[in-house]
Amino acid sequence: MSAQKLQDTYNQQGYVSGLPVLSPAELSDARQAFSALEEEFGKEYTQYSLHNVHLQYQWVMALAKNPRLLEAIKSVVGPDVLLLDSRFICKYPTSGAGAATTDQANGTVPEDQLPFVAWHQDMRYWGIDGGPVLSVWLALDDSLEDNGALKVIPGTHRSGMLPHELAKRHGNMLSVNQEIPEHLVDSGKAVLCPLLAGQMSIHDGFLVHASDPNMSQRRRCGLVIRYVPPFAYPIHDLDRPRKFNAVVLASGTDQFNHFSS
Repeated sequence: MSAQKLQDTYNQQGYVSGLPVLSPAELSDARQAFSALEEEFGKEYTQYSLHNVHLQYQWVMALAKNPRLLEAIKSVVGPDVLLLDSRFICKYPTSGAGAATTDQANGTVPEDQLPFVAWHQDMRYWGIDGGPVLSVWLALDDSLEDNGALKVIPGTHRSGMLPHELAKRHGNMLSVNQEIPEHLVDSGKAVLCPLLAGQMSIHDGFLVHASDPNMSQRRRCGLVIRYVPPFAYPIHDLDRPRKFNAVVLASGTDQFNHFSS
């Protein structure tokens, strides 16, 4: 996809998907390095708690600054890019040897409590204004329908901020357990964004998106990375104060220093 086509698609739909990033060697190295983190911390931790580890591990920083990844980001926001935040997210199989958690009685998790991600908009949580926030899912594993791939509702990035409320269903992986009310989500227009390991998707911070539980016997792991142009700035909200301690210049220059404090 050319830079212009990528930009046009992103502006119209609010996302692009299936973009190749990692070579087979780069993917193999990243998977081995992540396996070492699983061994060190355990799967219950690596499921969601590896937050901003680009500051600790050079191999994670290298993924977040991969030239092919950044070329796509720059096609949307221009040459100056800040890396705002990163987090590994894994949906492990819910039974068998690869499971992260199981029910003690029968070795499975009840279906209505399987880990999933409710319909939401990232900008609800990020406290950013003045510019876009782009979210990347960089797949370390194949991310397909049966193991809970990302799904989006194209064009909803133009809807502005929608109301969010506490999720009624157990298992929501969002840290504040919120969701967009069902009557505001036209789920019939949802589009699945399957990825092969080494590919990525990018979506706008206002795009309505979610993901279903992992119903397979395969892990679904990816690195989520947020990027902003330097002219974007944090919102000061006394009710929900936010800190941006992991911001790194990923490309170009930062003439604004909005995140320097």
